[in-house]
Amino acid sequence: MLTIEKKLSLASDKNLFPIIDKVLEGKRLSFEDGITLFNTKDLNTLGTLANYITEQKNGKYAYFVINRQINPTNVCSLECKFCAFATIDKNDPKAYEMSIEEILSKVKHAIENGASEVHIVGGLHPDWSFEDYLNIIKHIRLNFPSIHIKAFTAVEIDYLSKLSGLSYKEVLLTLKEAGLDSLPGGGAEIFSPRARRIIAPEKIGWKKYLEIHKTAHRLGLHSTTTMLYGHIETIEERVDHILKIREAQDETEGFTCFIPLAYQPENNELEINEHTSGIDDLKTIAVSRLLLDNVPHIKAYWVMIGEKIAQISLNFGADDLDGTVMEEKIAHFAGAKSPTAQQKEKLVRLIKEAGKIPVERDTLYNPIKIYDE
Repeated sequence: MLTIEKKLSLASDKNLFPIIDKVLEGKRLSFEDGITLFNTKDLNTLGTLANYITEQKNGKYAYFVINRQINPTNVCSLECKFCAFATIDKNDPKAYEMSIEEILSKVKHAIENGASEVHIVGGLHPDWSFEDYLNIIKHIRLNFPSIHIKAFTAVEIDYLSKLSGLSYKEVLLTLKEAGLDSLPGGGAEIFSPRARRIIAPEKIGWKKYLEIHKTAHRLGLHSTTTMLYGHIETIEERVDHILKIREAQDETEGFTCFIPLAYQPENNELEINEHTSGIDDLKTIAVSRLLLDNVPHIKAYWVMIGEKIAQISLNFGADDLDGTVMEEKIAHFAGAKSPTAQQKEKLVRLIKEAGKIPVERDTLYNPIKIYDE
């Protein structure tokens, strides 16, 4: 069997040689290294490097979670050009608002189907109060005390701060006391101010996004973090985004997972007609794994890149396929071609076929069941 050193000695791109040395010596990669990795055409070496780091961190384990996504409303006071999910007009035929009873029904269904987590994100409803959002958490915790509640992106936390007049810390403490367990990573989009002014000019910038997450971490709340790629951003802006996350993680160590999110091009105002390529998806996951030396997990979100690329990515730096989701709306409104839900048995099979050991996990990556035959 070839050693990792022998495999990497076969690299066809000589520009990768200094990076290979750094990786094998455990040294941190630079901005310039990230650009070189994105630009390489030596996909095999890139994947080998990323998989080496993944197995250094997590062995042969690849994770999934039994979860359900719940989007309480798609009515939103922001108008982001890349978004096909939300509507600013509550009289729009596609607009909806869930009652507490409807939300609880979905949580009950999730638990009956083995879920350990509910993932709650939605629009910034102009008529809802802070108490309306808080009550979602309170009622879920009251009725289902064991479920992990991962809810409200940094964008939503900022909105709740404005509604309530409370600081980010006070909002997060109030939500935590009501039953919030962790934050999802949505709303990061791309940190570049140039790109953000075009795709989401009304959304909070990267400084507030990271401030909210770091505040949550200091309060004992973990979170995930994301990057939306494949739209108008440059490679340099992707690398800068990833390194800003790395810097924040150095401070608070609260990010459990990084999730590259492939842009979905349908039903929005950006004039981009094509989905990301499989090569771009694999490169983005691999480069993320190599640059984010302090984030334990990299997720291949099958909802956005499809099952096949997600499966291959388990040998390109990813070690997590997310989960069953059960009811995904945001990406599918924008044209995602994947199923809207996934069966546990299918996730186990995809992981095993990739040569990895499937692990059903909870939100914080504690193993629930290891499928090691």
